[in-house]
Amino acid sequence: MAKMAAAMVESGEDAFRKIFKFYKRRNPPPDFSDVIDFSRGLPSDKIVPAKLDPSAVSDVEGARVGLQPVRDWRAFGLQGYPGFIFICNPFLLGSQPFWVRQCLKTYPQKPNVCNLDMHMSPSETQDIWGKSLRGLSSPSGKREPKTLLEKLRWVTLGYHYNWDTKTYSANHHTPFPEDLHSLSDHVTAACGFPGFNAEAGILNYYRSDSSLGIHVDESELDHSRPLLSFCFGQSSIFLLGGTRRQDPPTAMFMHSGDMMVMSGQSRLLYHAVPRILPAPEGQAALEMERCSPASSSQDSSVLEPVSEEDWKVCSRYIQSSRVNVTVRQVLGPGQSFPETPSSQQRTDAGQTAGYHEGHGDQDSGKRKRSSSCDSADAVET
Repeated sequence: MAKMAAAMVESGEDAFRKIFKFYKRRNPPPDFSDVIDFSRGLPSDKIVPAKLDPSAVSDVEGARVGLQPVRDWRAFGLQGYPGFIFICNPFLLGSQPFWVRQCLKTYPQKPNVCNLDMHMSPSETQDIWGKSLRGLSSPSGKREPKTLLEKLRWVTLGYHYNWDTKTYSANHHTPFPEDLHSLSDHVTAACGFPGFNAEAGILNYYRSDSSLGIHVDESELDHSRPLLSFCFGQSSIFLLGGTRRQDPPTAMFMHSGDMMVMSGQSRLLYHAVPRILPAPEGQAALEMERCSPASSSQDSSVLEPVSEEDWKVCSRYIQSSRVNVTVRQVLGPGQSFPETPSSQQRTDAGQTAGYHEGHGDQDSGKRKRSSSCDSADAVET
């Protein structure tokens, strides 16, 4: 891929865009041999160990949210990307199912906002999980109409991102989930960012043919705080580029449970997800983990056992899908939102310029900011 990217740069073409299309291609399928797979632990001149702070999170506190002791985490950086940290699945065995259920059952609930609110009334999106149970519980051979859960593309938490204005605002805010706040706090503290305040979250729901266009997350007012990202379910290819839209990216696999922290010079880099892939054998262990989180015996545990009924639905969903969660601190210490004209204070989230249907990767000359995933029929350029 390095040679291919170099050739594109020399010819004056947009290397990121070309590499995005290369990995998105279905026929013929792309060659994945240049994609970094941190989970395999293969030597590479690009991969460097990442320094963590095991003393920042006690074993007990980590276990409360389903995390292994920090000293056992496998964390890496990349040459040329200062501030980028990749953590290979730091979850305790049996802990991921709780977070999968939260992403599918709890976080899409009102008052949180989702893409379905664009064209459905609040009463129709009041119980996405409950209204999807029948379809996701039916035998896999019988094809029912798509459930609301299968139509879900994004959910926003805390300060709700406005896809029209590419901004957050004080008047469009709901309480950020305490469990996700705690998980984010522990991960960022271990990575050297104590005091991280999780204020906004975007969940992207990917089907097997979905993608996420090239963009940069710059809408937050404080860029000194990191961007935290983690995923569950199927695997993906993640492209990490540079500060310019045309800079050639590095490709890496992201498997279920993996986490990334983008901070410092890597906080404002262009990135994208061109492809969803089946989880590799041995890493699709969620089915076996089912419903007994390792730390549920602790009275103070954030995690709760996942019922057999709930896991049946979750398992059916993630067999062909992926959920990615990004968590951000929007405001720095002492910061507040700037005064904006009332016309900019949109709170209906039904307008979603960031939902790239049909125009996922057109370059208008502006930096594309926080974005949500495309559906299969989106025309990715």
